[in-house]
Amino acid sequence: MSKKNNAKREAYAKKQEEQGKKVVTWIFAGLIVLAVIYLFWTLSMMA
Repeated sequence: MSKKNNAKREAYAKKQEEQGKKVVTWIFAGLIVLAVIYLFWTLSMMA
């Protein structure tokens, strides 16, 4: 029984790690997009 629970726990931890990496990737992508939008907005204000 302990081995079964251990296997489930490891599978869950692996799944959580993969999902965490996806979330971090999406957050950084969103920040980059916002930075580019801000850059264009700033340049348009100066023109």
